[in-house]
Amino acid sequence: MKKQFLDSGKIVGTHGIRGEVRIEPWCDSPEFLCAFPVLYLGANGENPIEVKSRPHKNITLAKIKGVDTIEEAEKYRGKIVYINRDDIRLEEGVHFVQDLIGLEIRDADSGMVYGTLTDVLRTGANDVYEITDGDGKKYLAPVIEEVVTEINVDGGYVLLRPMKGIFDDAD
Repeated sequence: MKKQFLDSGKIVGTHGIRGEVRIEPWCDSPEFLCAFPVLYLGANGENPIEVKSRPHKNITLAKIKGVDTIEEAEKYRGKIVYINRDDIRLEEGVHFVQDLIGLEIRDADSGMVYGTLTDVLRTGANDVYEITDGDGKKYLAPVIEEVVTEINVDGGYVLLRPMKGIFDDAD
């Protein structure tokens, strides 16, 4: 089931003396997180906070409305920030990683189940899916057209046409 509010970062500290906070983004980039004028401090959308954000190196700096001193900002340290999925429109074929975790991995031709998608690794050239089978053994599959033939988040599965060596331990 898709979560309405997605954990997207953690407040890791303050910035300056005027109440700004530093957020470590757990999303694609600091710029992505800056697109949201409202963040939430609760996983169910409770405690909305209005923010004005800007990217700074690999973090997001956010000024929370009503927080004007370093002492007030310090109270937010360690808190997880959430975004509302309704506040963003993803391009066709793009998915939130949180929606992919837990999907069943099936063979595109035979329907055989290989396991469950347990992580998405960012390698630069393409993402890599970590797949864990029923015995806990982990496999890695590149997310490229030749391998991943279908992603069906609502249906709960990903179809793969594995390359030689992914599951058969061949070179």
